[in-house]
Order: sequence, then structure tokens, then C-alpha cells
Amino acid sequence: MAAKKEQRLLTTPISGHAFNADMSKMIISGTSNIATIYQRDAKGTYTKETELKKHIERVKSVDWAPNSNRIATCAGDRNAYVWNWDATAGEWKPSLVLLRIERAATYVRWSLKEDRFAVGSGARLLSICYYDEEHDWWVSKHIKKPIRSTILCCDWHPNNYIIAIGSCDFKCRVFSSALKELDDKPEVSGWMPKLSKFGTLLAEFDTSEGWVHGVKFSPSGDKLAWVSHDSSINVVDMNSRDKVLRCLTKSLPMMSVIWLNEDSIVCGGHDNYPVLYNIVGDQLVHGARLDINQKKAGGGMSAMARFKQLDDKGTDDKGTTLDTTHQNA
Repeated sequence: MAAKKEQRLLTTPISGHAFNADMSKMIISGTSNIATIYQRDAKGTYTKETELKKHIERVKSVDWAPNSNRIATCAGDRNAYVWNWDATAGEWKPSLVLLRIERAATYVRWSLKEDRFAVGSGARLLSICYYDEEHDWWVSKHIKKPIRSTILCCDWHPNNYIIAIGSCDFKCRVFSSALKELDDKPEVSGWMPKLSKFGTLLAEFDTSEGWVHGVKFSPSGDKLAWVSHDSSINVVDMNSRDKVLRCLTKSLPMMSVIWLNEDSIVCGGHDNYPVLYNIVGDQLVHGARLDINQKKAGGGMSAMARFKQLDDKGTDDKGTTLDTTHQNA
């Protein structure tokens, strides 16, 4: 297992990040209208390479397509851009995306085949964007009903034609995103028992009692996991969609979830450390806390040292540092 490496890139909160195919570069969005690309050096340290400046409001989400090497960004200005690397000019050039939304764009994700991407928004709709060669821009089709609130997250099924979303109306939903414009012919599955047109609601889950912050399909696509603001973790199998495995944790709300394999997930949130959960039979059980910091030897502070720190800084820093790598969610 690779050693854990820590590096502080920003002093402000990070709203989104993504790596390129070999992780030699990373793009980060913070609290401004600029997305920044970092380059990794031989020592594994990331340094600023360039900035993507096109949005006029805070960049909310970014994603990097590993094969086509395209970057997608979306922001509070209701716009999204696709950035392509121009080797001749030596710079990233933006392409316009026609989102046609009236509220802030909140989340963006490329599909696995990278021929489309999804943009969630506060307009209570999901935009599925694809490239229009005739006009040389990216256009979108909307999935609206029955979404009733802001979309906070989405994830693509491995087959490229099904997408899951989580929103502020406490629901996790699965839709068909098959586009006739791209001549899509998806195979039937447990999620899509029969060929369904674009925007068809394939599944809806209301086991959460809070905003759905993160959603993720398993590597095979047979299972779906989501986490919500009520501190619950939910998992469902496509072959038994009426039986949701729900674990109501004692921790603070989780914000994201990923799969390690078909029976294990890792969640992270406001407790500031990732946690492993396993599917055991028909239960979702706690596995382990993954971020365990060893206490430093001699960490106690003598009375003289504490007095000196109070004199120098006006504080003894007691209780301001957590025993986790991350000091925030």
C-alpha cells in the first residue's frame, strides 16, 4: 500500500477536484470563479500549472475525462464549459455548452464512454450534454420530472446509458439517458428491464430523511449506494429494488461514497475521516475507520511551555487540532 502523502494546496474550501488518466495532473475548484490545474513533480508534489478562467461565478464542480483528456466545469453562473488541450497554442481552450438552465449548475460528471456528461443544477432538472458536430458546440437535453429540488450529485452506470442522481428532496433516483441523437441501443438489465426512452424514471428510493449528498454505482453496476444528511448509508441491488439496506450511523452526515468492490464501500463526511462499511448478508455493517493517526510521543505540554505559548500567541491551541488528516469535512 502506498504511503499517505499530505499536501495543502488551498487555504479555502475545495468544492471539486479531479485527476487526469495517470494522476500526473489535477484540477481543483475552490471558492472563486477560477479552476486551477496542478502538475505533479518527481517528488510527488503538486504545483500550480495553469488556471482556467471563463466562469464569472464560483466554480461548483469539475471532472476530467481520462481517455479524451477533456475537462468539464460548471458554476453558479448557470454555465458549463468543456476544455480541450490545444497542443499548438499550448493552452486549454473552452467550448460552449448550451445548458439552458435558470439556476446555478451544481455538479458535473462525464459518462464512462466520454461521449456525454451530466450537469445537475438548482433548476430541478438534470442536463445530459452531448457534442453537436454540425454546430461545433455541446447541446443538452433535460430530465425534469419528478425531480423536485436541487441536484447535489450524480453517477453514471457502467453501461453509459443509465444515471443515478441525489437531490435535496431526500430522494435517490435512477433515469434512462439513452439518446436517439447518438443512436444509443442499451442492453436490458435489472435497472432497465425493457428498452426505455430518454428521461424514463427507472427507480426511485425515499429511504433517506435528508439531502442526498453522494451516490455511486458498484463496479458491475448491479448495486447502488447513496449517503444522505440524516447520517444514513443506503445500498440497493438492482434485482431486489424493494429491499434497501439502510445503516443509520451515529456519526455526522456523510458527503461522498465509493465502492472498493461489490461488497465494500468507503464513505467520508463531516467526521473528517473515511470509514469502511461491508455488506454482510442482508445487512450493511461498520468495518473500520481508515484514517488512524498515531499520537506523537511527548505530545503533552508542560506548564512552562503552555505559559510561554500563551504569552507568545495568546492561546495554548488546546482543542484546535483534530487527530485526523483532514481538519474539515
